[in-house]
Amino acid sequence: MEKVILTDEERQPCEVWTRVMGYFRPLNHFNKGKQSEYQERVWFREDKICPKKQVHVA
Repeated sequence: MEKVILTDEERQPCEVWTRVMGYFRPLNHFNKGKQSEYQERVWFREDKICPKKQVHVA
């Protein structure tokens, strides 16, 4: 497979959406305070914090 290389002029900005107060909004519509809060969010994976469910067979 041929590797595709784009110039900066060919690139398109990626729009990031996130859920706030129960609905989704694009991050670029946030004010500076909300954008800062978004950057400070801590991401986690549920499987890392919850023990695996054990299945009991009768």
